[in-house]
Amino acid sequence: MNARNIVHLIGNLTRDPELSTTQNGINYCKFSIGVSRAVAKDAEKQSDFPSITCWRGTADSVCKYLHKGSKVCIAGNLQTGSYENKDGVKVYTTDVVAEAVEFLTPKSDEPAGASVTEMPKTIANMKPVDEDMPF
Repeated sequence: MNARNIVHLIGNLTRDPELSTTQNGINYCKFSIGVSRAVAKDAEKQSDFPSITCWRGTADSVCKYLHKGSKVCIAGNLQTGSYENKDGVKVYTTDVVAEAVEFLTPKSDEPAGASVTEMPKTIANMKPVDEDMPF
């Protein structure tokens, strides 16, 4: 089987998404979500807070319709990197690059003024899974 870099996460936005534009005029959006981690039955609940980046039309939709607390399903891949901070220390990063974002927040939880009829409800731009997958 070929190795794959595929991530699927369901969680709630921990802050409002931030829309930015590259020097080439391409929109991208950054946000993070809280995701519960599986733990033993009597153990204290634990969560992770992965950083998410999405691009182009997906970025526009996320920034238009989602806000802190919105529940989403993310389909994408992991991307690692590094940079030197202002103190000269190398910092390693791991981000999720979203290929698709499905909005899971019920309509009744949307803020006043949000146009729910325009809100996309399906995962778009999903790439097909190889047909030789065993499931």
